[in-house]
Amino acid sequence: MISRYFLLLCLLFPGALVALPVGAPLAFDDPEQAQQYQQLLRELRCTVCQNQSLVDSDAQLAADLRRQVYERTTAGEGREEIIDFMVRRYGEFVLYRPPLRSDTWLLWFAPFVLLGSGLLLWWWILRSKRAVSEQEYDIRED
Repeated sequence: MISRYFLLLCLLFPGALVALPVGAPLAFDDPEQAQQYQQLLRELRCTVCQNQSLVDSDAQLAADLRRQVYERTTAGEGREEIIDFMVRRYGEFVLYRPPLRSDTWLLWFAPFVLLGSGLLLWWWILRSKRAVSEQEYDIRED
């Protein structure tokens, strides 16, 4: 009987589902730890999801990573220590912004190279079409 009322409530007020608590609130020793935790969750990527941070991901691995970040934060580890641990354990894919090095320069500059190439190709096509249309116009005048 309760399930019918709950279903009716969900159908009539779908926003009420958002208000249901997901888990116990996390406790931190000080606000700086809470801020560090939230910042790390935005900077670290779920390794099984398609480009989602740990905040956005619902995957089980993301929940485990959030738990590890929480445990290390409350243990007093600093931001760099936690990031180093995650990179050692999961690789640099866990970072949203990998460092600029000789082996990652393609990640950083490929979008700009592709955009520049596309603009150059677009300009070249417009120029060649303009030259063809001017040539046809010259032929018609003769």
